[in-house]
Amino acid sequence: MPGNDSNQRCVTFESEQLQSLLDAVQGRGYEVFGPRVRDNTIVLDRLSSITELPIGAGTDQNNARFRLTSRQDQAFFSYTVGAQSWKRYLHEPTLRLWNAQRDDGGFKVDANQSLPPKQAFVGVRPCELNAILALDRVLLHGVAADSAYRSRREKTLIVAVDCGVAGGTCFCTSMGTGPRASSGYDLALTEIIEGDRHYFVARAETELGAEILEGIPHSVPTEAERTAAENVVASAAAHMGRTVDAANIRDLLVRNPSHSRWDQVATRCMTCGNCTMVCPTCFCTTTTDVTDLAGEHAEHCRLWDSCFTLDYSYIHGGAVRSSAKSRFRQWLTHKFGIWFDQFGQSGCVGCGRCITWCPAGIDVTEELAALREGNPPGNCPPIRKETPRGNA
Repeated sequence: MPGNDSNQRCVTFESEQLQSLLDAVQGRGYEVFGPRVRDNTIVLDRLSSITELPIGAGTDQNNARFRLTSRQDQAFFSYTVGAQSWKRYLHEPTLRLWNAQRDDGGFKVDANQSLPPKQAFVGVRPCELNAILALDRVLLHGVAADSAYRSRREKTLIVAVDCGVAGGTCFCTSMGTGPRASSGYDLALTEIIEGDRHYFVARAETELGAEILEGIPHSVPTEAERTAAENVVASAAAHMGRTVDAANIRDLLVRNPSHSRWDQVATRCMTCGNCTMVCPTCFCTTTTDVTDLAGEHAEHCRLWDSCFTLDYSYIHGGAVRSSAKSRFRQWLTHKFGIWFDQFGQSGCVGCGRCITWCPAGIDVTEELAALREGNPPGNCPPIRKETPRGNA
């Protein structure tokens, strides 16, 4: 797992050596996952060659809109994030917890928790990197640590990529999560195209990352190359598609449970749960039991769930949050507010996925601005912290 070393190793290598880096990672026994183009979008899948990356692909994102575009260069990482996040490889959408088979008049229960393979994530954006660190805080280091998450996370190598292009729904600068990878990676790359030259400036935060860089042809970056890398990130920061005033945002939400804006957004919200499914930090789950018709075999599985589903808040007598208004308010208030009480940070990393993939085009930055309008700053007492119960 990534550490935090202020004495980072920094090198430059040409774009042709990106395959050498991939080979070096695979040579250490890692199964490599990264971005690919499929079905007219960016997806995450296994990688064996850099030719499978979204070369020359860009993205056009806005409210309820995602379109691939073609660039005039051969950039590997000049798109912005698709619907899938790295969460799916750490906190699996479907996880079989145990299965039982009838045996001599009883049942034999098998936890069936096979050891996960070593996995490497290539192309992790800074907002996504911060999302992984947020999940670490809850599922790895929290009071309700998850063993399945831990087994995968501890075998994960991360190759982050600084953003050179901001998407139409990005607001990572507002949340302090990008567009430069600051910590939590093994390697971080900045892609630079200058005329006919295509190269990377790479930083290693861990010994493993430094060893991988040592194994590929590289050079010490010149001052001009370092400046070029800084300019790439500065350009992305200057072209964010959205902004959020994050000052006292937790108190703003807690003070306004009856704001008229909740009624307005409820007329549009379809409670489909898209925002929670694409969110890289939501970790709601439910469990289900399945048996065969003969009654010989049973399975107990954990599945992703959403606070937008009616059954999620069901207790004896009915659902606690039966209206679209109450469910949207719960999600937004928790994501941007109560996360601070539970986990000491915001649950949003500014990736903009919830805006892009909301079929109704609801924009959380717009909703937060509307709540802030006419609301002077103020402080609210902290809400009593509770033990996390797997609901994001």
